[in-house]
Amino acid sequence: MRESTAGTMGWSGGLLGGGWMRAADGETARVEEKGWKGAALSKVPEVALGFWIIKIAATTLGETGGDALSMSLKLGYLVSTGILFTLFVVLVAAQIKAKRFHPFLYWGTIVGTTLAGTTMADFADRSLGIGYPGGSAILFGLVIASLVVWRLVVGTVSVNNIVTPRQEMFYWLTILFSNTLGTALGDWTSEGTGFGGGVFLFVGLLLVLAALYFFTKMNRTLLFWMAFILTRPLGASMGDLLTKPHADGGFGLSRFVSSAVIAVFMVVCILLFPQRAGEHPGRAGDRG
Repeated sequence: MRESTAGTMGWSGGLLGGGWMRAADGETARVEEKGWKGAALSKVPEVALGFWIIKIAATTLGETGGDALSMSLKLGYLVSTGILFTLFVVLVAAQIKAKRFHPFLYWGTIVGTTLAGTTMADFADRSLGIGYPGGSAILFGLVIASLVVWRLVVGTVSVNNIVTPRQEMFYWLTILFSNTLGTALGDWTSEGTGFGGGVFLFVGLLLVLAALYFFTKMNRTLLFWMAFILTRPLGASMGDLLTKPHADGGFGLSRFVSSAVIAVFMVVCILLFPQRAGEHPGRAGDRG
């Protein structure tokens, strides 16, 4: 069969025996997992306005849902972390096993990272007594370590082409750490700004990143991960604002009702906004 090259999707070289092709980082994938030109099918959605709206909703759901399990049901942070981390592993395994992009599976896995991230951060900060500054520092180190190892193993941390199991594993591990870090940052910030102040603070920071994206040539991979991390403390602040008691500066809404409403909102957004596999924003040469 004729040699195919799809370098823009992270694939190069011809067909191997048994219907496999070799990726640029040495991994292989079956031909049926690639488009008709041999380009591997992306397993992540195109990043546009809808992506960020759904991502913020997912992070808010992670906060209200995680707190519902650990606080409202009084299971505690350790037991809740065990349950939600198991859910995360199951969802990631299904996502990696899938042959193409499935919107509800992808966003379900994102919610899994935010749920587990909420209870993991609370367990570290409160149960272990590390505190918000210590917990944030440790989690920031884990995010950086994950990105460094990803860069060394794969050759790039760009999210333009998440097409192989190895890339997906690094992608989801980094997302788990970043969402856990975001939870700690949101809780830490709210101690000084209050929940409403935290919402305005992180919205402002995201607008700054948006301006950097549209008006500068700053590295797109760096901007993506910065925005991805900052949506998590925004969601944490929004979740706490909705569900914390009036005496603590919140609206005092039920965690279960809030979680259900946010989940329905996410489903509606997934159905309304175009959901197709695609590259994340960035120049073709922006490898990260």
